[in-house]
Amino acid sequence: MARRIVRTGIQLFSIALFTFLVIAFLDRNYRVLPNVIHGYMPQHHPGLVVTDITIAKCSSLNPFSSCTLDPSVWQRIDKDLYLGKTWTTSAFLHIKKKHEEELDAEDSVVIDVSVGRLQPEQRESADKWESRTAGLWVRRSTKRKSSDSDDAITDVDVLYGDDATEARDGWAITGTPLLLSGLAHSVHLTVRRGPPREVKKPVPRIPDNGRLKIMQLADLHLSTGVGVCRDAVPDSYQGGKCEADPRTLDFVTKILDEEKPDLVILGGDQVNGETAPDAQSAFFKIAALLIKRKIPYAAIFGNHDDEGSMPRQGQMAFMETLPYSLSQAGPKDVDGVGNYYVEVLARGSSDHSALTIYLLDSHAYTPDERNFPGYDWIKPNQIDWFRKTAESRKKKHNEYTHRHMDIAFVHIPLPEYVEVDNPRKGEWREGVTAPRFNSGFRDALVEQGIVMVSVGHDHANDYCALSQKVGPVAEGQDPAEAPKTPALWMCYAGGVGFGGYGGYNQYHRRVRLFEVDTNEARIKTWKRLEYGDIEMRLDEQIIVDGGKPIDLPEPPKGQRRN
Repeated sequence: MARRIVRTGIQLFSIALFTFLVIAFLDRNYRVLPNVIHGYMPQHHPGLVVTDITIAKCSSLNPFSSCTLDPSVWQRIDKDLYLGKTWTTSAFLHIKKKHEEELDAEDSVVIDVSVGRLQPEQRESADKWESRTAGLWVRRSTKRKSSDSDDAITDVDVLYGDDATEARDGWAITGTPLLLSGLAHSVHLTVRRGPPREVKKPVPRIPDNGRLKIMQLADLHLSTGVGVCRDAVPDSYQGGKCEADPRTLDFVTKILDEEKPDLVILGGDQVNGETAPDAQSAFFKIAALLIKRKIPYAAIFGNHDDEGSMPRQGQMAFMETLPYSLSQAGPKDVDGVGNYYVEVLARGSSDHSALTIYLLDSHAYTPDERNFPGYDWIKPNQIDWFRKTAESRKKKHNEYTHRHMDIAFVHIPLPEYVEVDNPRKGEWREGVTAPRFNSGFRDALVEQGIVMVSVGHDHANDYCALSQKVGPVAEGQDPAEAPKTPALWMCYAGGVGFGGYGGYNQYHRRVRLFEVDTNEARIKTWKRLEYGDIEMRLDEQIIVDGGKPIDLPEPPKGQRRN
């Protein structure tokens, strides 16, 4: 009987311990749930200054440890410094903030931050460095420091990876990563000094020569950290191991500097959700390249962007605040995040639009796996929004003295990309992973006079195909012989990033470019390769002339057009 009691007690204790560990683990993760739902954005209001910074570390094995300090005093930055990669340990950065008019004689304002094992050099300042955990050093001043002061730190954030970079105006990474044991990644503090800076949206305009160059970067698949190369050709880089993000960004840098685009479309899957637990750190890497070159850019989402820690809403929230970003969340009552348009004004000082670019969210995976397995589709209310918007712009566009044109970008290809009989130019190397349900978006594009749509998603496909209108069938005529006229060019960008797959017969990463010539109402397109014929314009072709889609020229006798 005694043994049974002891055995039962041991079992109950084991169950209780297991339950405690599970609850502690779930609690540790669920504490950041509001961030997962709403997206992370450091909170700042004019007049706030940071008065202290610290780190709280906790363990699910220790019921007395906590990763949350008194919320009435401390604001927690809801980014686990361990990125949720351990079962037992978490750590969070906490900051104290006060309105400057509320500072009293006991308050000190943070004027400097450093990381290292040794105390930073004191220099001439009388303000002493104070030690915190993880090698964090904070210097505070009892002198009044306005939030308008260049010295006062007004916000703090965390970025991850040895290649972490800042893209926000007024922010700077402190340098040395935090000294936290058991980390497989580096963690950097980044701070803002002075008040938040107003970011003005750029106004895209046709250059003086009348030609606008657009670069489409699809499927960058950037990671938190350097990432891992997939299907790289060749599998080494500059004589060493291939690291995905450095190689991807080196390629993009080269093409940016050689082609000098006027506008960049980030065509979805900028972030590889599975390897980017912090989407912000991943996205900042491409944004920083464009901001440095003062190139306006507009982004749409792919199916992988929000598979990490941050949903579409959170990512779009910080995209909208970055310099040179044209990205917009779009109407709240329309499905998806990122349904919007960009007007490119005519050259000179004209306020007329010469080109309208529509960008829509193609979502991710099907909501009806049983009947329509695979990927999601453009929803009816998105199509309604597009139709109404395009119709409402027509009167204004007709005031432009040249031929106004409309183009579009989405991430997942439309079902019509599967049509094998369409004339095309470029490579069709893999199956088209379009949605199985056709919601009619292609027909809406043709109806509203869109001359070209371009997508990403299928990395190894890079063709442009001509979707055609079929004319009336005469009595007794074979429907296959009915007259056809060009209706819409449907292009693929080709995959850029080494963090995404690239197989299918030695695939070389590539980017697609479009030149919109408003002098002739003409659109030309071509691709550039990362490896191989890197100086050549691959598959250069004119797809629109006189403001209308045109057919491919007839091939030499005896050759097929496709």
